[in-house]
Amino acid sequence: MPEEAPTLPTDAIDLLPTREGYDRWAEIYDVDDNPLVALEEPWMDRLVGDVRGLTVADIGCGTGRHALRLAAAGANVQALDFSEAMLQRSKEKTGASQIVFHVHDLAKPLPFPDATFDRVVCGLVIDHISDLDGLFREMHRVCRSAGFVVISVMHPAMMLRGVQARFKDPVSGREIRPASCAHQLSDYIMAAVRAGFVLEHLSEQAVDEPLASRLPRARRYLGWPMLFLMRLTPRSKTNGLDVTSLPTIAPASTRSQVWPEESDGPEIG
Repeated sequence: MPEEAPTLPTDAIDLLPTREGYDRWAEIYDVDDNPLVALEEPWMDRLVGDVRGLTVADIGCGTGRHALRLAAAGANVQALDFSEAMLQRSKEKTGASQIVFHVHDLAKPLPFPDATFDRVVCGLVIDHISDLDGLFREMHRVCRSAGFVVISVMHPAMMLRGVQARFKDPVSGREIRPASCAHQLSDYIMAAVRAGFVLEHLSEQAVDEPLASRLPRARRYLGWPMLFLMRLTPRSKTNGLDVTSLPTIAPASTRSQVWPEESDGPEIG
């Protein structure tokens, strides 16, 4: 088991609506040495593959981590997020002029025609989405039949340790937690199946010794599942199963409680 961290008093934690939390996080998001981001980015690059000449959507792009790398690799990228502060950070970076940015709430249908993109990426976003079915259907709709969707998310096992997306406000010193949803792995998988996707890749990734040596703050999570990845192919049926007939499970409610364990750990999300 990874080592446990001392508990942070709950009165030193601010639970905020997701958009407000990420607006406040934007200023320091790229300098947090976030172990989840460090673990995720190489895997996303590997699963997305060569994007030269392809059209790519970055769904919930944040500060442009994926969008900028994809554009630099030769993709035609459209990126969207509902945090205007995060988008502003994206637009200030080198290479941003090659990307079309959109302010958009993922609770609403995506602002693109059907079958627009060869690749759709969604990095560290869906643990903030209550209506998984709606978003997965939309990603299926905008992805071309020969393309695929790559999704990453904080592993639900992290929530068993009281860990969710959070950061420490550099001014107040208080821990800020944008609202998250307590989804399980099965919630993500079944939302993908009901949307009509074929599950091409599923994997669970943990912090290893090289990452812990590079980012000492990751060491407490050594060997613990931190990241869940999916690569999905858009098909209307899977092995003859009519996916539209599968029951829809009510989405997990947005978490309002404070989880005390690991509350002074590294910024995650």
